[in-house]
Amino acid sequence: MDRGLRDLKREATAEALAKAAFDLTRERGLSGFVTADVVERAGYSRRTFANHFSCKEEAVASVAFGGVEDASAILTGLPADLSLLDALLAVMRTQFTADALVRMRELMAMARQYPTLEPYVLGVQQRMRHTAQDLLASVAGDRYPTVYVPLLFGAVYGAVMAALEGTLDVHLGGESDLSSTSMDYSSFLDITFDYLRHGF
Repeated sequence: MDRGLRDLKREATAEALAKAAFDLTRERGLSGFVTADVVERAGYSRRTFANHFSCKEEAVASVAFGGVEDASAILTGLPADLSLLDALLAVMRTQFTADALVRMRELMAMARQYPTLEPYVLGVQQRMRHTAQDLLASVAGDRYPTVYVPLLFGAVYGAVMAALEGTLDVHLGGESDLSSTSMDYSSFLDITFDYLRHGF
């Protein structure tokens, strides 16, 4: 699905505002800045902010959504005969990098620290799930039984959430408190997709 220049500019603006809000939360805490600080940092007007977000919490949470739409370009660029499992693994390796997951893990920690942020983070997670699953279903077409895509997506999403929430000890890079049982992100993907390919 081709997106026009206007859509791309709109997404870039939203991403810049979200990143500014996220960075300010990192630096000052959620109560340490206002919307005016976000627009000044990002270089936009308050009106532009209001066109994208209802509040600073929504902007902070939206930093996690950046790049999800880009998965479409990756998937459509893959060979048509590639299995859906291998296509999903390719997206996980190229789009959902360890750096992106570190940002998502940090965002989840912020949501625990600032209760007003939590509903927005949950909302973004839900939006990401629906967007990614719909994208995967469109790539799958009629090559698989109807039940396959939701089950595959649910299994991968569950594994990623376990890594983000700390149920699985996955080292995403840039983290200093490593245990002897930590695995890196690449090993995590290898293990997860090996189970999906060969069974549990």
